[in-house]
Amino acid sequence: MTSAVGTTLRQSMAWIHGWLGLLAGWILFAMFLTGTASYFRPEITQWMQPEFHATPVSTAHAAQTAVTHLQRVGADDIQWYIYLPDARTTVTRIFEQRKPDPKAAKRRAPEIVLDPAAGDDVHARETRGGEHFYRFHFQLQLPHPWGRWLAGLCAMFMLGAIVSGVITHKRIFADFFTLRWNKGQRSWLDAHNVSAVLALPYHAMITYTGLITLVAMYMPWPVVANYAKPADFAQAAFGTPTERDATGTPAPLVAIGPLVADAERRFGASVATVVVRNPNDAASTVTLYRHSSASLNGRGPSVTYAGSDGRFLEGAADVGPALATAGVMLGLHVAQFAGPALRWAYFVLGLTGAAMVGTGLLLWTAKRRKPGATPFLGLKLVERLNIGVIAGLPIGMAAYLLANRVIPAHATNRADAEVATMFWVWGGVAVLQLLRPARRAWTEGFAIGALAFAAIPVADTLTTSRGLPGSVLSGDTLFAAFDVAMLAVAALLALGAWRSARSKPAAKIRKTLSETVHA
Repeated sequence: MTSAVGTTLRQSMAWIHGWLGLLAGWILFAMFLTGTASYFRPEITQWMQPEFHATPVSTAHAAQTAVTHLQRVGADDIQWYIYLPDARTTVTRIFEQRKPDPKAAKRRAPEIVLDPAAGDDVHARETRGGEHFYRFHFQLQLPHPWGRWLAGLCAMFMLGAIVSGVITHKRIFADFFTLRWNKGQRSWLDAHNVSAVLALPYHAMITYTGLITLVAMYMPWPVVANYAKPADFAQAAFGTPTERDATGTPAPLVAIGPLVADAERRFGASVATVVVRNPNDAASTVTLYRHSSASLNGRGPSVTYAGSDGRFLEGAADVGPALATAGVMLGLHVAQFAGPALRWAYFVLGLTGAAMVGTGLLLWTAKRRKPGATPFLGLKLVERLNIGVIAGLPIGMAAYLLANRVIPAHATNRADAEVATMFWVWGGVAVLQLLRPARRAWTEGFAIGALAFAAIPVADTLTTSRGLPGSVLSGDTLFAAFDVAMLAVAALLALGAWRSARSKPAAKIRKTLSETVHA
């Protein structure tokens, strides 16, 4: 009786595991792949602005040059947001919250990128850089909030698939060492199990922390029921600075550098963000936030000073264990605390996540394909979506990077054009692959991807002065490492094309109770 109940439970979990993975699999694959790339988004952004050579300066100097710039372009703004450079980011990013203009259309002021040393606009090509991959992995290039809602729904499916997958497996330890090649469906099953078991703690952590990070958006009702506005909740929960209304009495803003130095002394770490509210008013405030690399907690403390005379006003109150845990969850997900070695570990583990989802999708089709039988409509649809996403998305990502080098540096709206190139190429490749037999489409898709990634270092060398040979000779490790990484990805995709071309039709395997079963 116990055995029969146990078997039924595993089969039920296998059915749930298979369908949850299928329904959300293509989006999860894209989320894993672009999220993995975004672990290096500052480095990607640097590579995508080859004209800019940064001069290292202190955070206090960068903050002062940014404030000087903002005094010129937005002295009467409501609020300034200044994101300072750090060890991985070479520019200062600023946003203005301007006073509403009843005669103008309501729209957010664009981001301004500054040279931290001089405070001037960065003279480099316009691009979204690595931020595009980061935003896409949880917004899916859809309007707010629909992209985040869809990503959250898929993350819930992923969490369910992980739990049901763990219950389904009888031999987790054995699956860790079992990978049989050239066995058709059995090989896909082994590859799925190995990639899942190898990084199971990471997959569970990254999925759960991704959900927790946006939980207030998915379930806003407790906040709505207890607070008049979201800012009140933020004040109570996170100790955000008290909002002080402008008095209308002019008062010059104090020098920002000494405030940054004092905040860094209090934090024992560098300042990452400066928020100036009501600049040049008697009630102006300057709030400084600690850099997230200083702690596993992704929500760093803040201190606030009076903007008119530099008096210390308040520091963020200590939060309780629940919010401290939430901050750690955020830190674990975005990994800004991680040094180079741990960041590469995150990157490799992220790739295992994409491999786990991809092999699961391939296993679904391999299990249902009958030798000599005409595939049914659902199988054809899943197979084509697999090709379009697993083989097509990397091509689109390569096209995004290539567009950065091909589109003229001073072209209008070139950042949007780079993003559009990724989706047009991805969609075009997916449509063209519909015209090819499935087995040929896999081979050709991987081959095109290999050529596209191999072309990136070539385009870099031909269009900039910071190509691979020059970077190696000048000791520019970031640019050299980036191009080498592109060649490594090209080699991996070429291997995939070669293996796909040599693969034989999947063999039917007998389903036994001693191995994982996917419905």
